[in-house]
Formats: sequence, C-alpha cells, structure tokens
Amino acid sequence: MAESAGNGEQNMSQQAKEHWKKGNALFEASKFEEAAEEFTEALTADPDYADAYFNRALTNRILHKYDDAKSDLEKVMTLQPQSPDAPLLLGDISESSNDLIGARYWYEKSLSINPDYVEAKNRLEHIDSLIHIDSGRQIEQQMPAQAKPQEQVAEEDRDVIEEGQIKHIAFFKSNIKFDSVVGLDKMKKYLHDNVVLAIQQPELFKKYGKKLGVGLLLYGPPGTGKTYVVKAIAGEADAKFHVARINQIVDMYTGNTEKNLHKIFEQARKNTPAILFFDELDALGVKRGGDGGSGGGGESSALRLAVNQFLVEMNGLEENPEGLFVIGATNSPWDIDPALKRSGRFGDSVYIAPPKYKDRKKMFEFATRNKPRARLSYGRLARATTGYSPADIDRICDKAAMLPLLHEYSHKASRKLTMRDMFKVLKDKDTSGSSLDEWYSMVKKDVISKTETQIVEGKKQEIVKEGKLDPQEKVLYKVMINDIKKNTSPTRIRIKRFMRWWAIHLF
Repeated sequence: MAESAGNGEQNMSQQAKEHWKKGNALFEASKFEEAAEEFTEALTADPDYADAYFNRALTNRILHKYDDAKSDLEKVMTLQPQSPDAPLLLGDISESSNDLIGARYWYEKSLSINPDYVEAKNRLEHIDSLIHIDSGRQIEQQMPAQAKPQEQVAEEDRDVIEEGQIKHIAFFKSNIKFDSVVGLDKMKKYLHDNVVLAIQQPELFKKYGKKLGVGLLLYGPPGTGKTYVVKAIAGEADAKFHVARINQIVDMYTGNTEKNLHKIFEQARKNTPAILFFDELDALGVKRGGDGGSGGGGESSALRLAVNQFLVEMNGLEENPEGLFVIGATNSPWDIDPALKRSGRFGDSVYIAPPKYKDRKKMFEFATRNKPRARLSYGRLARATTGYSPADIDRICDKAAMLPLLHEYSHKASRKLTMRDMFKVLKDKDTSGSSLDEWYSMVKKDVISKTETQIVEGKKQEIVKEGKLDPQEKVLYKVMINDIKKNTSPTRIRIKRFMRWWAIHLF
C-alpha cells in the first residue's frame, strides 16, 4: 500500500511537471491564456508546486490580472521564503499599479534575500528616479499599506480620503531631470524659462513684474510622456509636486467634488513653491452645456459644479499665485471648458508630439540601459516602431525583458536580452501594436470636417459636418490637427505599415 501511494505521488509530480513544461512553451509563444491554464493543471496535480505558482503569477501579470498574480506570489513566498523572485514580481506589479512606495518596499525585500540580484537593483534605481525618498527612513516606514496596519503609514506620505472627502494630500519630490526627457528641446526650453526659473529665481521674476505662478496645459496623443515631463519639471526646479487624481476628486455625493478641489488648492498653497498636476483634465474640466447640459441634476449637473469650483480656484490663483504652478494634461483639449482655457488659467499650452525616428532610437537605448542586454540595433527597432508612442516603446522593452527573465528562472542559467526577444514581442500585434494608430482614427471625426452626400427631397446635397473645434481652437491646436490629418491619411498609413514590416522582416 505504501509503495502504491508513493507511485501515485510520483505520477502526480510527473504530471504536474509535464503541464508546467507545456505552460512554459505556450508562454514563450505568447499564448498567455493557454499557458495559465496549463499552470493551473500543474497545480491541480501538485498543489505545492512553487514554480507553477510563480509562472502562473508571471502570466497573470502580463494579462493585467494583478490580484490573481498577487495571490499566487503569496503562495510562492510561503513555499519558498528565501526566493528573491516573488518579491521582485510583487514590486513590478505595484509599479504597474503606480504604487511606487509599495514597489520600492518589495524590491528592497528582494535585495534583502539576495543582495547581488541585479534586476532588483536596477528596478530599485528606476523607482528612485521617479520619486524622492529620504534615504534616512527605515524600510518599514516605506511598507505598502497591505503589508502593515494602515495607521502606521506616515500621513504626510499618503493621501487621506474619508467618506469621499479629501482630508490630506501628499507632496513628493522627483529625481527626474530634463536630460532624461528624450527630444522635445523647444518645449524643454519653454518650460525652463517659464516654470523652472520662476521657482528658482522668484525675486528676478518679481523685479520684472512676472507672476510667480502659471496655469499651463500639456496636450497631445496618449502615452507621449506628459506626466513624465511634469515630473522632470519638478525635478529640474527641485520643487514639491502633487498628482491630483480625478478618481479621488470626483465623488457621487453632492458637494464633495467641490470640497475636494478646494482642499487640494488650499493645501497646495501651504506647500509653495509647488506644482499641482491634473492629469486627464478634460474629465474634470469638461465643457459645460453639452449633452444633458440643460437638465436639472445628474452627472452633467455635478460636472458643471466641478468646473465652476475649478474656475473659482483658478481665479484665486490668478489674483495671488503665491508660487503655485498648476499644470493640466489632456489628450482631448477641445473637450475642456473654454473658460478654463482663458489667459491666466490654462491659457498657455504646449503640444507633446509623438517621438521621431532619432528620438525612438534614444528611447530604446534608455529603456534597456539597466537590463542585461546583447548588442541591440536601436535604428532597426526605431524603424520597426514608426508611429509608436514612448509608452508603447516602454511596454515593448518591458515585455521583451520578461523572456530572458523567465528563461533564467526556468533553466537556472542567465542570458541577455536580444533582438530576437524584441522582435518576438513586436510581431505580436495583439499586445504590442501602436496605441496611436487606433487613437488617431478615433479622434479624426472629432476634429476634422468632412463632406457627406445626402438625399434631401429626392435631390443630392453635399453637407459639411464640422468637428468639435471652433475657429479659435483650430488655430490654437493647429499642430495637433495637422498631426492627426497626416497620420490618418491612407498614404501615411501604408508608409507606416511598410516601414514596420520592412524593419522587422528584412532590415
């Protein structure tokens, strides 16, 4: 009986390993859903198979199933408490969720297990380039909220929201500088002269009657680095900054949204000189008088009240800037209420354009600088990503780095990131295509007029359907409009597709 039970356990272990191997093969073929199923089968056969838990977690991380991945990694840490890989992946998930403090904790945890873990060191260095963290603090003070009781997290290091109302906002410093922003030289010069200098040289600005505060709008396609630019401004000026998140400001209960806006501006004035950053400004400062604008109550009514409160706060800032610089970012500047775009509010605007060929080369070099890498052809990668955004390039490099990472974990032998890895990711258009292609075609109807032929009373008539832009906006956003027209023309689309195919398959 004992021998029979032993044989049964051996068969189950062998069966689990076979499913694990199949899962690895499917993962390397970028068939992530099927890979996850095989890892699940392996765990059904052997519920204590740590490698299967880890590989399923890695697969779920790529599929953005973060909660499932965390659950598996907790199991790995129970089964293999001395493994540095599980906390490393937990840090990666925290970073993907924009929980930078949590990410830093897990990378430190990984290094505490293996002080020579190069990937953990590189990730920690990257996190420290995004946020300023006092090196004198203990690791325990940087624990994510889920790792210790909530009341132990220092209040000044977190936003405090109770029953939909903001009670406290956290300010940070950034170690990012303009030299890490690839390209955009004209824009960086403008931002240095109008924002950085005003923070660094307030007396000089006062001498010439310049206000020590500004309302600035950064606009452009998604993923072009608007948030990164704001962090670079803060780092260059050595100023405190706060990212005002729309999901924290807007609340379902009447009056809370306006109170939250007022609280943010109130606390920002107490921390000057400072930068207050509103991402996705169009979601908060939406045009009044749109659909449902004349109705009483409802979401449109709440948003109108939010815009009104925003105007009140910006008016107060215009009269007495007090060293507070308010910067907004949007992919759709035409959706922002015109009153917010008046001079003295968000009257100044800067277009953040997608990167050109030489900038994409530098971005690939920058994104892979801290990864073990073989010789990479950055020019070829830049041609293969014609029309891609910086966020697309970061995503490609991140996914490609997972391939040698998984190889090292599975085979216990390291290898470097290669062009084969990069092209394997680039060929998978379901997960690594250009996010801008769809965006350009989507917004084309919003900004470009078109002529349609309709039958009216039996006669053909040509009717011009105008986009959302008024004549003033057409002038103000001319560069962006031309960019959209160019990238939605059939000729340009064919050129982009040919360049990408040529770079991947030929040279």
